[in-house]
Amino acid sequence: MNEELLIAFDSTQQALRAEMLLEYAEIEIDICPTPKEITAGCAMSIQFFRSALEEVDKIIDEQNIEIRGIYGKDEQTGSYQLIAT
Repeated sequence: MNEELLIAFDSTQQALRAEMLLEYAEIEIDICPTPKEITAGCAMSIQFFRSALEEVDKIIDEQNIEIRGIYGKDEQTGSYQLIAT
């Protein structure tokens, strides 16, 4: 499944740290602006494919990366839904 998910952060420092660690793990990511509907302290988010969710979750947990949450886009409404914190 190629659904794209989004990680939102409360700080730019955590977003940059996550970017570095995910790229080091060779996970395909994109940096994008945080959608307005997601309340977060950082304007930068990371997109990745759902197929990498387990590995992304593991890195976030093991490296103690502070995130606002992981969101998926509801195709019917077009809004983002929190799927993990």
